[in-house]
Amino acid sequence: MSLRLERSGAIGRLLVDRADKRNAFTQAMWTQIPLLLDEAAQDKEIRVLTLQSAQRGIFCSGADISELMANKENPDWRAANQAAINKAQYDLARFPKPAIAFVDGDCVGGGCGLALACDIRVATSRSRFGITPSNLGLVYPLHDTKLLVDLVGPGQAKRMLFSAQLLSADEALRIGLIEEIAEISDPLAETIAAKSAHSTRQIKHFVRRILDGQVEDDAATLHVFADAFTGADFHEGTSAFVEKRKPRFR
Repeated sequence: MSLRLERSGAIGRLLVDRADKRNAFTQAMWTQIPLLLDEAAQDKEIRVLTLQSAQRGIFCSGADISELMANKENPDWRAANQAAINKAQYDLARFPKPAIAFVDGDCVGGGCGLALACDIRVATSRSRFGITPSNLGLVYPLHDTKLLVDLVGPGQAKRMLFSAQLLSADEALRIGLIEEIAEISDPLAETIAAKSAHSTRQIKHFVRRILDGQVEDDAATLHVFADAFTGADFHEGTSAFVEKRKPRFR
């Protein structure tokens, strides 16, 4: 199985397990992602999702080029493949719970797109990042290009896309492509998992609205803000603050 979902306490792990092919994604794998995301979304025990390789030392080399070459003359396959990639990326970027990409090793092309679609990117010091369609005469999808521009700005995005160069973890951190260099993702995931799930989900939803172009509150966002003051998590959070203890959010 090239992809699987595992759970450890409140942390769900979406594991890529195709190390013999440098975790290159086939069409079947792109198609499987939305199904696993839905499973993780429905699991009430999962508060945070990490996307990572099942094997250390590699994250994802992108799309499976051998599969692409075998089907390059088949327009129906190409259309289905593009649709599968677009849906996987769209659903991951809008997954309702916090999602962390833990990158250890090369994160290239479509693999970098997967990391971009997560909320936070943590990488080990040996990781490298690149987006390489200009090496193949291809064009990066607009949705994924926007995710990149939202993170690093248009100038750095164009530098990456035009040059297809691999960036070190230090360089990725400097330009804002990743948020943290660390050898494991669990401390951050556990910290987020201990917070109010209501807060983190609604904050994520608000950030997505902003990234999609909303600049002012509407009736829905005002309702979410006001309604939180009557919620169970607010009661628990304020009680814990007064009692000088850690909150126990349900």
